[in-house]
Amino acid sequence: MHLRDLTQFLNELSENNNRPWFIMNKPRYDILREEFLAVVTELIRELSKFDKQVAACNPKKAMFRINRDIRFANDKRPYKTRFSAGITPKDLRRPSAGGGSTYYFQIEGNGTLQFGVGEYLPPAPRLKAIREQIVNDATGFAKVLKNKQLRATYGDLLDEDKLQRPPKGFDPQHVHIEYLKLKSFFVWTEIDLKINQPDQLVPDLARGFKDAFALVTWLRGVEMSNVEE
Repeated sequence: MHLRDLTQFLNELSENNNRPWFIMNKPRYDILREEFLAVVTELIRELSKFDKQVAACNPKKAMFRINRDIRFANDKRPYKTRFSAGITPKDLRRPSAGGGSTYYFQIEGNGTLQFGVGEYLPPAPRLKAIREQIVNDATGFAKVLKNKQLRATYGDLLDEDKLQRPPKGFDPQHVHIEYLKLKSFFVWTEIDLKINQPDQLVPDLARGFKDAFALVTWLRGVEMSNVEE
C-alpha cells in the first residue's frame, strides 16, 4: 500500500471535510480503498496462520466506511479522516458471544498507524461474563497479563472509561479488582509512520496481532452460559 499517498489524502480530507472536495477527489479515494482492501485481504490470510477462526472473515465487511453517521451528531463533518478495519471470526464489531475478539487497525491522516486486539466496550452480559471469568480464573488471567509478547508490544490493558468504584457484586478486595473495573478488555498501541514506517505493513501488523493472541485465547474461553441475558 502507498502509505504516503494515503496519509496525504487523509490529511487533505481533514482540511477539506466536505462533499464537493470528496467528489472531486473520488478517483484518488477509489484507488486507495482498493489498495487498503488488498491489505485487509492479505492480513486475514496471515492471521489465519495462527488464528484459524478468522480465515472466513469477509475483507469488505471488515473494512469500516469512510462516511460518518451525522444524523444525531453535533459534528457535521461527513467523512472520517482514517482508513480502518476490524477483523473478527464473525465480521462483528461488538460481539455479544465468545470468540469475537477483534484485530483492529487504523491509519490516520496525521501519519499514525494505530492497532489493537481484544473486546472493546462489549455489551453488558458479555462484560459481566468476562468479569466473572477473571474471578473464576484469577491465575489464568494473571498469566495473560504477564505474557512477554503482549507486554512488550502493548504494555497493559486499555483503561479507557474505567470505573471509579468496583462493579456491583464483585469483591473490592479481589486481587484483580482494578481489572474488574475495566469496561474493555483490549490492548492498544500506535506507530508514527513518519518516523517508523513499516517496510512490510501486513507482516508487521500480523506480528503485532500475534503478540496479543494469548489475550484472544483467554477471552474465547469465557462462557456466556453462566450469565443471565
